[in-house]
Amino acid sequence: MFEPIRRCLTILSCTKSVPMATLVSDNLDEVERSISDTAPCHYILKIQSFSLLSKNGIEKYESGEFQAGGYKWKLVLYPNGNRSRNVKEHLSLYLVFVDVSSLFRHGLEVHADFRFFLLDQSKDNYLVVHDAKEKSRRFHRLKHQWGFDQLIPIRSFNDVSNGYLLDDTCVFGAEVFITKETSSGRAECLSVMKDAIGCKHVWKIENFSKLESEYSESQAFFSGDQKWKIQLYPKGRRHGSGTHISLYLALEDPVTLTAGSKMFVEFTLRVLDQMQSRHIAGKVSHWFSESSPESGWAKFVSLPYFHHTGAGCLVKDICMVEAEVIVHAVASIL
Repeated sequence: MFEPIRRCLTILSCTKSVPMATLVSDNLDEVERSISDTAPCHYILKIQSFSLLSKNGIEKYESGEFQAGGYKWKLVLYPNGNRSRNVKEHLSLYLVFVDVSSLFRHGLEVHADFRFFLLDQSKDNYLVVHDAKEKSRRFHRLKHQWGFDQLIPIRSFNDVSNGYLLDDTCVFGAEVFITKETSSGRAECLSVMKDAIGCKHVWKIENFSKLESEYSESQAFFSGDQKWKIQLYPKGRRHGSGTHISLYLALEDPVTLTAGSKMFVEFTLRVLDQMQSRHIAGKVSHWFSESSPESGWAKFVSLPYFHHTGAGCLVKDICMVEAEVIVHAVASIL
C-alpha cells in the first residue's frame, strides 16, 4: 500500500525563520466539506505547538515538497488567514506547483483535482475540504497556486470538541490527481517602467589622434539592470566611412539577455564642446535585443568639423563623449 509523505513541524518557543515567497493565489468558488476515514494518500503535515506560530511572528508556513502525478507540490498555510487577501478569522491553505520554471519553459498547463484534509484526533477521521463542483484547476505559468482562503473558521479549529487542535497539535493532509496536461503557445510579458530614471556616463578619450583600431569602446556602465557601452568609430563606419565620426550605444553583453527578450530604450549621445558648451547631440529610441544590440549614427559629426580647432570637439587631443540612457520598458518571453 502506498504511504504518503509525512512531515512534522515542531514550533519552538524561540524565534524561527520561515522561507517566504511571492505567490499568486485565488479562492475556489464553492467549498464542500465531508468526512472520511481514509488518510490522504499524498502528503501529511503535522504541526506541534501550533499556537507558537503566531507568537513567533510566523504568518505563513511553506511545507516541504511532495510528488503527485509526476510533479512536485507543496502546501502553504496561513494560520491566521491570508492578510494579502483580507482574510480574517479563518485558516487559509493553498496548493502550490513547485517547478514553475517548467511551466515557463514548456508552456505547460497542468489540470488537477485536489483536496485538503484536517484530522479530527478525537474521532480518528478527517474533515475533507474540496471544490464543490469537483472542477479541475489549471496550473500554468501565470497562475501556479490554488486553494481556500477560508479553509475553516479559527474558532471552529480551536474548539477542542472538534478534535482538530489537541495538545496544541494538528494534522493537515493533501491529495492531488492530474486530470489533463497541455502545452500552450508562446506568451510575452511587457513591463513598462513608471518614472524611469536615466543614467549618464561621460567617456574621456585621450590621445585621440593615436587611435589605430577601427573603433573604440567606453567602459561598461549600468542603466536599467543592463550594462551598456559607447562605441566610437574615429574614421567612420558604413555610409559614414571616411567622412564622419560614427557613434553608437550598445549592449555590453547581449547574450546575457533572456532568449526573446527586448528593451525599449531612449538615449542621447553627445560629443561635448569643451570650449563653449555647444554640444553635438543625437537623441533616439530603440528596441534593444540580442539580435539588435546597438543603435546610433553612422554620420554623427563630419570629420572636418570635428577636427576644426574652434569646434571644441577635440582639445589637446582629448575628446569627451556623454551618453544618457533611460530604459522605459522590458518585454520578455513567458
